[in-house]
Amino acid sequence: MSSTADQAKSGNPEALRKLVCEHYAQVFRFCARRIGQQAAADVTQEVFLTMQQTIKRFESRSSFSTWLLGIANNHCRNHSRKTKAEWLPLETWFSPSASFESQIINTEFINTALAKLSEEHREVVVLHELDGLTYPEISTLLNIPEGTVKSRLHHAFQQLRQTYAPTQEGAKA
Repeated sequence: MSSTADQAKSGNPEALRKLVCEHYAQVFRFCARRIGQQAAADVTQEVFLTMQQTIKRFESRSSFSTWLLGIANNHCRNHSRKTKAEWLPLETWFSPSASFESQIINTEFINTALAKLSEEHREVVVLHELDGLTYPEISTLLNIPEGTVKSRLHHAFQQLRQTYAPTQEGAKA
């Protein structure tokens, strides 16, 4: 654990402030991608309030950042359930340049593909492929075994291949 997190655990307000400053942008982006920028501002504040209230329970089994994103993920899920929010389109994840038509087409294709996955499969694909998290980080963040993360990714990609791979006849033509 970082010395800043150690200090924050002991109640040092300056250390808490430093953790907020260091991680605010990452948590905001994480939330905005899932629930939209407008809601992300409020949810990010809730994440840091929860962090302040629960930091004494941080046990260093993961990085501080992974622990904090786990809190953010829970708050985003709760917000989505309360508001019955739909899957956000990929445009909220990136800002594709309008000058690159292929980027726009790829974005639409990926949106369609992700929307066809179950929530559990979509979640691990997004965390791994778009957020760049490792299997252990996703495991910690979602509180599921690492093998379950690998299995969900495998099944998600298998489903995507079955849905979008060219048929044998189309491949021969």
